[in-house]
Amino acid sequence: MAATIVCFGELLLRMSAPDNQRLMQLPSLNVHVGGAEANVAISLAQFGHTSRMVSSLPQNALADAVVKDLRSHNVQTNSILRREGRVGLYFLETGAVQRPSRITYDRAGSSFVETPAATYDWPTLLGDAHWLHISGITPATGANASEAALAAVRTAVAQGVSVSFDGNYREQLWKTWSGNGPEILAELLEHATLAFINELDVQLVFGKKYPWREDAEKAVFERFPRLEYVASTLREQVSASHHRLTGRLAIRDGIWHSPEMDLPGIVDRIGGGDAYAAGILHGLISRDTPQKTVNFATAAAAIKHSVSGDYNRTNVGEVEDLLTQTDLDVRR
Repeated sequence: MAATIVCFGELLLRMSAPDNQRLMQLPSLNVHVGGAEANVAISLAQFGHTSRMVSSLPQNALADAVVKDLRSHNVQTNSILRREGRVGLYFLETGAVQRPSRITYDRAGSSFVETPAATYDWPTLLGDAHWLHISGITPATGANASEAALAAVRTAVAQGVSVSFDGNYREQLWKTWSGNGPEILAELLEHATLAFINELDVQLVFGKKYPWREDAEKAVFERFPRLEYVASTLREQVSASHHRLTGRLAIRDGIWHSPEMDLPGIVDRIGGGDAYAAGILHGLISRDTPQKTVNFATAAAAIKHSVSGDYNRTNVGEVEDLLTQTDLDVRR
């Protein structure tokens, strides 16, 4: 079963120091197109769904390259506005051994940040959609995007479109303007059908600590009656390049866990959460069982850790193969 998913968020260029070097250790950077919602859109397109990106970019060669890249992955780009401004950037220094990865944002004044909320015609943009996917990164970028995100989820609910919301709290971004992060995130959660959050996100929104994830899930189910699913991951970090990952999917009367995925020799963990989100959405759209859904999503996230760049370059067959494989022989 396929569906149409609208993803709303900023499209970025990622500038990465190569080979685990420190930023500007050598005067060269690798460039990738990225952005949380775009990562989800691309995975869903590769899983056989119709995914449409809603965003705003300038009229220049960099933005043209971003749009071309999305189209090459079968993401619909006709709803990307083209306005004055610049493409947002972020700089990645990939960690190694016990040194964590670090991200530096350069997004101020981007076309997306400066586009007024009223510019987006949400009744039309969501006219044929089954799902709207949005993350907490979007409202964190500024007042315009925050207002647009809230208008999007309100319209989605009014039109019977399910809302997928990924908490993705980014303190660096919220500090750049005077928005009330917890209040805005709470309203987005109020409209969500599916939320990607854990006990730390719930603590942020409610201002209360939860010693166990199950307690936090119970609290959000009680507070937000529209919410049907809460998904999250449990990540054990042995080192910067060796993690163990388990998926978790909760509904009001049950919790499911995936088998643990051991991930030594990580190539790139950025976008792993987005790969997981797309996997959960695929399972729900396909009406798979909760167990199959969380297993598929965790396997999709595991594959992303082997792929450089923000996108998860994989398909349903590869993900399902990982769930059943007994060896790592070359597939011929």
